[in-house]
Amino acid sequence: MILTPAPQAQKRKDDIRMSEMKKPIATRESYGNALTELGAVNENVLVLDADLSKSTKTEVFLKKYPERFINAGIAEGNMMSVAAGLATCGKVVFASSFAMFAAGRAFEQIRNSIGYPNLNVKIGATHAGVSVGEDGATHQCLEDIGIMRTIPNMVIINPADDVEARLAVKAAAEHNGPVYLRFGRLPVPVIYDEATYKFEIGKGVLLADGSDVTLIGTGLMIGAALEARELLAADGISARVINIHTIKPIDADIITKAAKETGAIVTAEEHNVLGGLGSAVCEVVAANHPVPVTRIGTQDVFGRSGKPNELLKMYGLTAEDIAKQAKAAIAMKNK
Repeated sequence: MILTPAPQAQKRKDDIRMSEMKKPIATRESYGNALTELGAVNENVLVLDADLSKSTKTEVFLKKYPERFINAGIAEGNMMSVAAGLATCGKVVFASSFAMFAAGRAFEQIRNSIGYPNLNVKIGATHAGVSVGEDGATHQCLEDIGIMRTIPNMVIINPADDVEARLAVKAAAEHNGPVYLRFGRLPVPVIYDEATYKFEIGKGVLLADGSDVTLIGTGLMIGAALEARELLAADGISARVINIHTIKPIDADIITKAAKETGAIVTAEEHNVLGGLGSAVCEVVAANHPVPVTRIGTQDVFGRSGKPNELLKMYGLTAEDIAKQAKAAIAMKNK
C-alpha cells in the first residue's frame, strides 16, 4: 500500500507541481545567472575561467562585471593557483571550467593550494556526466565527485535543477572554505518552487515518503527517481525519494532513517558508481544500519559520443532502470 506523504514530503510534492510548467534549463545556465546576481550584492566576488566562458556561462558575469573577471586561458592548474592567491586577499573566488579539466587537470593545485590551506575558493565545474553528449568520453567527466571527495575540507554540491543550482551558488559563496559545484550541460526540468524551497548545505531533502524502498538521487537523476516512484506505485510498491544535493558532507541522518524505515536503498547518479553518491551512501549504511543497496550509475566505464538522452538510456540512467533496481533491492531484503 502506498503511504500518505508526510507533511514535509507533501509540501515538496506541491512545490514540484507548481514548477512543472517552467521550461527546462541546464544548471550551467543557472551557474552564470547566480554569479551575476551575487556580483550585484557582493563586490568581493571574483570569477575566473579557463577560456570557456561561453560554455560555462560565466560570460554573463563577464558582461556585467568585466573588472571582476579573469580569463586564465587554457591553464586550469594556474587558474586554481591564482584563485587561491586571491582568496588569501579576502576575495570570494569562483574558478570555472569543465568538470574534467577542473577536477582532473587541476587536482594537484586544488589539493595543495586550496584544500590544504582551507581557502575560500569555489570551483564551478560544468559539463559533468554522459549528458554532455557528442563531446564524448574525454569530456564526459564521471570521476569528479570521487576525486573531490578525497580532499579534506572540500564541500561537494550536485544540484538537481535551476532553483537548487542558483541557491547552491549563493550558499557556496556564504560558506567559508572550498566548495566543488557540479553542473550539467543538458537542460533539465525545474523541480522546485523558488518561492518556497530552502537550500541548506549538508541537508538531504525528502521529496516523497514511502515504506518499501528508498530512492536516493543526486543531480539530474532526481527527475528520473521521481518518475521511477510513479512506475513503482503502479505495481503497488511504496518508494521514498530523497535528494542528496550535498555529497560531502553527506546527510547521514536522513539516509540512516531511510535504511531503518524502508529496509532497502537504490542510489542514482550520473557518475561512476565507484567513489560517488553510491559509495558515500554505502559507507553511511554500513556504519549505521546495514541494508541492501543497489547503485545506479556508470559501471566503471568511460563515456562515449552520442545524443544525451540516448546515452542516459545506454548507461542505464533512466526511471525504468531505477524501478528495476528498486525491485531487486526489495527482493534482497526479503531473502
